[in-house]
Amino acid sequence: MRGRDTPSPTALRERGAELLRQSADVHFDDTDVHPAYARILDALAPDEARILRLLAMQGPQPSVDVRTATPLRVGSELLAPGLTMIGAEAGCRHVERVHAYLNNLYRLGLVWFSREPVADRQRYQVLEAQPDVAEAMNQAKRTRTVRRSIHLTPFGHDFCDICLPVDSADR
Repeated sequence: MRGRDTPSPTALRERGAELLRQSADVHFDDTDVHPAYARILDALAPDEARILRLLAMQGPQPSVDVRTATPLRVGSELLAPGLTMIGAEAGCRHVERVHAYLNNLYRLGLVWFSREPVADRQRYQVLEAQPDVAEAMNQAKRTRTVRRSIHLTPFGHDFCDICLPVDSADR
């Protein structure tokens, strides 16, 4: 059943055709701002804006997964995924929501989760000494961390450049 605000397939096709017509028109004045930016701002929590500002100002952030340690690293169990210090570093009011915030930012196309570590390996020493990482490491007899990173996407960089005052000292 279609809600009253849901456009029909015909209306959607007409909108799509209009976009294609505009893309072929060399005289069409397209703005420098992506049309989704206003909707994205509406879909962000204040803490998510802080996370974006952190990533824009300080670059990729370290993340670790805690896994059981097995011979040859075959068949290990994931104990705690995506542990970071992003919430604390960004000054989030609700650090317990950081996983949800990061999932939303990923859904919006603003961040991506890399399997590669950040360039400065020393940043992991501080992260791996955090209580939540230590707690996860104590869940099994033998554990190990897998170093990863969290980055802004190119779309996320553009969004931050246009929509967020990343150079502001207001924290």
